[in-house]
Amino acid sequence: MAPVASFIQEPSRGPSSFILPDLVSHCKFPLTYHPQGDAIALESVTWLDRLCPDLSPKARKALWGLQAGELTAYCYPSCSPDRLRVVSDFMNYLFHLDNISDGMMTRETDVLADSVMNALWHPEEYRPTRSPGKEQPAEELDAGKIARDYWSRCIPGAGLGVQARFKESLQLFFEAVNVQARARDAGEVPDLESYIDVRRDTSGCKPVFDLIEYAMDFELPEEVVNHPVIKALNQGTNDLVTWSNDIFSYNVEQARGDTHNMIVILMKYHGHTLQSAVDYVGELCCQTINNFCANRQVIPSWGPETDRMVQEYVQGLQDWITGSLHWSFKTHRYFGTNGAEVKKTRLVELLPLKNGAKPCAGEATK
Repeated sequence: MAPVASFIQEPSRGPSSFILPDLVSHCKFPLTYHPQGDAIALESVTWLDRLCPDLSPKARKALWGLQAGELTAYCYPSCSPDRLRVVSDFMNYLFHLDNISDGMMTRETDVLADSVMNALWHPEEYRPTRSPGKEQPAEELDAGKIARDYWSRCIPGAGLGVQARFKESLQLFFEAVNVQARARDAGEVPDLESYIDVRRDTSGCKPVFDLIEYAMDFELPEEVVNHPVIKALNQGTNDLVTWSNDIFSYNVEQARGDTHNMIVILMKYHGHTLQSAVDYVGELCCQTINNFCANRQVIPSWGPETDRMVQEYVQGLQDWITGSLHWSFKTHRYFGTNGAEVKKTRLVELLPLKNGAKPCAGEATK
């Protein structure tokens, strides 16, 4: 029998808890983990810790509790150890970018994006731009230095097509973060369609999916990358990872008044209670898994060698679905140290609002 959430709380706050959908049981794909995942995860988080001397004690604790390297080991379980390390470094770095961009004003996100993309376009040395409105400081920002460190090690093993797609995907990430920052500056909550469109880029899934090719040492032909079935598999995986993350991260986000979450939008604009919004997003996640399985059955053939690469790429997407679901209860980012208990009971007690934050959205009256 599913646990029953307690909804007894002061009317101004609504319910005190909610029940997670059982996405782990719905996902029938096997869970795998890289044999050297733990050792490489430790190397990777130590690398980023060393390159971020100005982190506050709270942020440093969060960095170690994140366990981004362990997520990488779940999602890239079959690649070589040296490539796992490079992907793990980017995964840690991507979460770092997400953390430092939260709360930034629009102009600040522009500066951050320019610094990181400068490092990707000029990996051999820092070349500050002088274009009007895009002037960069003589001393490179730490975010750029870290990007250069990571990217210079990735380039030798990444095909030119992979590199181009990765840079394009990361640019889309920053553009979406900028849209999110503008909405935050204006105090706006977007409609559902606009939110989904932006969220597919703020998730950061697109660049890490590009790294599947790097991790497994191949490069898909452009005709494969752009095929409707492959694009559907890619977007479906992105949606599953993103929408399930909205469920798992809702509690910590509502505590700080963050409205960039599908659950908030469903409550604000679509007449949902908290629990019905969570259930609705959970059903969407289940549908994406079902659609992934269906699309997998209609992948066309491009010949033996290309088909082998496609099979490995789609396996990489599958590993992302399974790995992200299980990792969400392992990391301290969403449920603190109670992840194993939450995974078992699926009961989430709402955290109190922090630092005067306002409730994300009031529940609709039923």
